[in-house]
Amino acid sequence: MTSTPPRAPDPRVRRLTTTLYGYAFLEDFVLLYPVYALLFSDTGLTVWQISSLFALWSVTGVLLEVPSGVWADAVSRRLLLRLGPLLTAAGFALWILVPSYGAFAAGFVLWGAGGALASGALEALVHDELERLDAAGRYARIMGRARAAGLAAVMAAMALAGPVLDRGGHTAVGAASVLACLLTAATALRFPEHRSPAAGPRRWTAPLRTGLAEARADRSVRGALLLVPAVGAVWGALDEYTPLLVRDTGVADGTVPHLLLLIWAGATAGSLLAGEGERLGTNGLAALLAGAGLALAAGTLTGTPAGLVLVALAFGGFQAATVLADARLQRRIGDTGRATLTSLAGLGTELATVVVFGGYALIASHSPHGTAFAVFAVPYLVTAALVAGAPRVPRAGAREGAAGRRAAEDTT
Repeated sequence: MTSTPPRAPDPRVRRLTTTLYGYAFLEDFVLLYPVYALLFSDTGLTVWQISSLFALWSVTGVLLEVPSGVWADAVSRRLLLRLGPLLTAAGFALWILVPSYGAFAAGFVLWGAGGALASGALEALVHDELERLDAAGRYARIMGRARAAGLAAVMAAMALAGPVLDRGGHTAVGAASVLACLLTAATALRFPEHRSPAAGPRRWTAPLRTGLAEARADRSVRGALLLVPAVGAVWGALDEYTPLLVRDTGVADGTVPHLLLLIWAGATAGSLLAGEGERLGTNGLAALLAGAGLALAAGTLTGTPAGLVLVALAFGGFQAATVLADARLQRRIGDTGRATLTSLAGLGTELATVVVFGGYALIASHSPHGTAFAVFAVPYLVTAALVAGAPRVPRAGAREGAAGRRAAEDTT
């Protein structure tokens, strides 16, 4: 009796994944991330001016999220993945060359536009290429690893920003950030793309109309669209307040970065395990959300550094659920409006995040940060109950066509 040798990995899949991991790492390997607030302050900006810059950044992303997704369905997605980092590089260069409120505002607009161009286009390109190679079942695992690469880049940037700032000041940190963006754009050249952009005079509106029509006609698509912001918005907003949560546990300020790395490590582990999470099914996803929500509440209400271990576990669960929600959406939508609907989900996440920011400010102004975090564990328990109790959808056959196929899942 002879055994069948394992099938060798497809080199085309390997090329796609290595390019994706490199792109994800370089995109987040920005040394300005942990120190740009210091740059603004050192330039003489007031707290009000700095806050207005953050608001401008958010508004830019909200306004451009869906139009950029429509554009990604109408033209080359690889083109947008090259153009996005170049816009971000131009914004960072403005910050360093002419540091002023106007330059910072223009830089945030460019950064927001660059991020919007890549949002939706990246997920759509990767899923379509994997589907073409009969490897769409690996999407969640691959995107989980890509997000882990991005988180690793953020942690590396945190570690390097201080020494580079000490040696070369804001100019050196900015130059390194511009270089990272240029390398990201160069890496995008290696992405394969085998879809043909839409042709004809109505190509700009066709993807949006097609995507919206699919969402209206298919209840499972609507459910998947809503699940993405329900999972990603709350913990994505809470992440901005983790330094305050850590400091409230009573540790010295110098210890805060080390404990933040613990929380980031939990999120990274969640990304790496997302592929395994696909085996859980719908009820398993609901259990994951509920467990992470309970861990968040329990960890933050202790008010101790030891409780941050539970927070790290919670963030790992939320990160894994975010990847799984994206994979769920990609499986349900068709190919024509994939980037458009992915961007619609991203828009929902952005808007929900703004709501969480407002709710957090209201709660934390009268309560400890641990209490505010615990309150925002409740939405995850509600989402888990809705996912577990969603009506069943009969399993459908695969949808096949020139661009690929989609298999319907057993639940909404």
